[in-house]
Amino acid sequence: MTNTLHRYGDAESFRDDFIVFAMPTRGVNDADCVEKLRTFLRLALKHHPVNLGDARKGGLYQPTPRLNPSAHWRRQEPLRTDEILERIDGPTTVSAVFDNRQDLVAFIEELKAADLGLSINISGLRDEANRCCQQAGITRHSVEYSLGFRGQMDRLPERPVLELSTMCGHGMISANFAKKMMDWVKEGRRTPAEAARSAARFCVCGVFNMTRAQRILERARHGNP
Repeated sequence: MTNTLHRYGDAESFRDDFIVFAMPTRGVNDADCVEKLRTFLRLALKHHPVNLGDARKGGLYQPTPRLNPSAHWRRQEPLRTDEILERIDGPTTVSAVFDNRQDLVAFIEELKAADLGLSINISGLRDEANRCCQQAGITRHSVEYSLGFRGQMDRLPERPVLELSTMCGHGMISANFAKKMMDWVKEGRRTPAEAARSAARFCVCGVFNMTRAQRILERARHGNP
């Protein structure tokens, strides 16, 4: 199960959104998992991920108590990748986000060869994930679906806001904040890249897709639904 199943949008909106997780099972294969989790991230870094991280310690884009709030807008550098690797000190879930299938397939092929002995989960469109597994010579073990939103749909925020805010499956990017980012982009106060970086820092596990976020914000800037 992964909270990234609850990302909102139609099939076309996920053409550049693929998340791969690695996780040990407590009491089964977690005794020597730290180096295996680090190896997962090292392999991912070879294939141009747009984000990666540790569910316990955060992703590439993180806030810091050493800067005042206004400084975050202009700060461009993500966390150094070696810092993320060093912070892994026990069983956790690590992830890498890709914005194209070619990089994803290349990564999965390397993971297969590495044979880390960890559970690997690909989150994305089912057909695309299936195609990736077939190309890498892997037989899919199981599949899970999100049933989408139910209930009083008229009380939900508008679609572009949901597309942006649900990229944090833990709900750390509020709808009001997502709407504020869109409004500031429309007003020319921030670029899509700046607004996307600010939103990414609230995602505690590093699964926020910077490429997709910038595309959503760029579309909002031009008034497209």
